[in-house]
Amino acid sequence: MPLHEGGVLGRFGRTLVTPGGAVFVLVVLLLAAVVSANPSFGEPGSLIRFIGRTAPIAIAAIGQYFVIVSGEFDLSMGSVVAMQVVLAGNLIGQDESRILPVMLLMVALGALVGIINGLATTILKVPSFIVTLGMMLALSGLVLYLTGGAATGNPVDSFRQIGRGGIRDVPVLDIIPYPAIILLVVALGAVWLMRRPFGRTLVATGDNPEAARLSGASVWWVKTRAFVLSSLAATVSGIILVGYAGVHPSVGSGYEFTAITAVVIGGVVLGGGRGWVLSAAAGAFALELLFTLLNFLGVASTWRPTVQGVIIILAVAASARVWSGVRRPDKGLLNRHTGNSDEPDAPNEPDAPDRSSTSTTTTTPTPGTTTGEN
Repeated sequence: MPLHEGGVLGRFGRTLVTPGGAVFVLVVLLLAAVVSANPSFGEPGSLIRFIGRTAPIAIAAIGQYFVIVSGEFDLSMGSVVAMQVVLAGNLIGQDESRILPVMLLMVALGALVGIINGLATTILKVPSFIVTLGMMLALSGLVLYLTGGAATGNPVDSFRQIGRGGIRDVPVLDIIPYPAIILLVVALGAVWLMRRPFGRTLVATGDNPEAARLSGASVWWVKTRAFVLSSLAATVSGIILVGYAGVHPSVGSGYEFTAITAVVIGGVVLGGGRGWVLSAAAGAFALELLFTLLNFLGVASTWRPTVQGVIIILAVAASARVWSGVRRPDKGLLNRHTGNSDEPDAPNEPDAPDRSSTSTTTTTPTPGTTTGEN
């Protein structure tokens, strides 16, 4: 069909007008606006540090993507982050020999939270919104009980370097933050995973769970793994945040909503089945660039929740309409391509084709638009 024909540039241009592609254009425009407001922000060193600061929320957005594209929600991410930060601060202390065992414990606990969320949603049939909301409250209460609501613990500096350190003396950039490297690894892993059968099944499950089940997919296990990936992403974000945010029970507060906002900006449809994993990460950068621009313009930070709320409403409305258009191409365009027309035959055209004999053309989806490959 014409929507999917043409050269590489043509297909690239059509991709940019989809919600998943438009977010990259938005990132470029916001970056230009920020640099215009503060030219020093455009220096290579400043940009790479911005990437490092944004890495935790971008990683959380990638984790949230797996759950949302499967048709569910994960509201427990912020509490998982807080739990991991408190664990690291109180269990590692100043003993470097504890770093690896505690990190393994953090990963195991993150996976456990994901498994509980997934099984309660798929086996017990409790809506994921309720399950993860309950998990968020339970973990928040546990963290407050353990800390008394105050900052406790101080992990050894070598552990905190994961979030605050980097490869130094790099030409032009001066430093490559470790969080930026971790984000790159996570993003590449996510793209690889979405190109595997699991990724394709995940998207299919979010699009039509019953059809996925009838095709032989274990829907409960696919969604449970999505929740595990989300909690593990929150764990990685928590490890990074210990580096420069310190150890406090409020670390990670609101992270789940920020991650959901980033995913929505990236064009991922709430309800599942549509969206690209890298677009979710790009949504995090767009959101942080927007907040940075507002800060340079002197807008109070107290407006951030309002901005996030408006963005979620507008982005959900826009992406739902555009993805609907991607799934159902314009009828007139389809008819013109196949030789059909809804207009009556001209009276002086005796040889008008018989519509009943017109064949149907099969459409091949644009790679990435419904598979989450990119």
